[in-house]
Amino acid sequence: MLRILTFVLPLALWVWAFIDCLTTPEDEVKHLPKVVWVIIVLLFPLVGSIAWLVAGKQRGALRTAPAGGGADGPAHAPRRDGRPLAPDDNPEFLASLKKHNNEHEDMLKQWEADLRRRENELRGKDDPDEGRRG
Repeated sequence: MLRILTFVLPLALWVWAFIDCLTTPEDEVKHLPKVVWVIIVLLFPLVGSIAWLVAGKQRGALRTAPAGGGADGPAHAPRRDGRPLAPDDNPEFLASLKKHNNEHEDMLKQWEADLRRRENELRGKDDPDEGRRG
């Protein structure tokens, strides 16, 4: 059992560190470029994985870059603990969805009206009585 754990635990650590390194945004990588960290973790599985965990990534309270952002503020309003709101808790996001739904409904109504008009035109062409009257 101990022999299996001495193989499985470092392997799991290596896989986890490699995936974490690949999925970490470039702005959260510390000390070296992300590509260099990936190479280190791949070439030196145990030492590279531990180095990545200790020194490679900003973690927890060390993160200083705001999530999202633009000219008029963050993409999601932050909660009291500093994390962004979930989309379904963000009033701005919900309002944008409602606006989008209204625009979508208006477009569908226009399509339905256009479809009815075209159907009426086709019925007029296919109606044999219509040709005799004119």
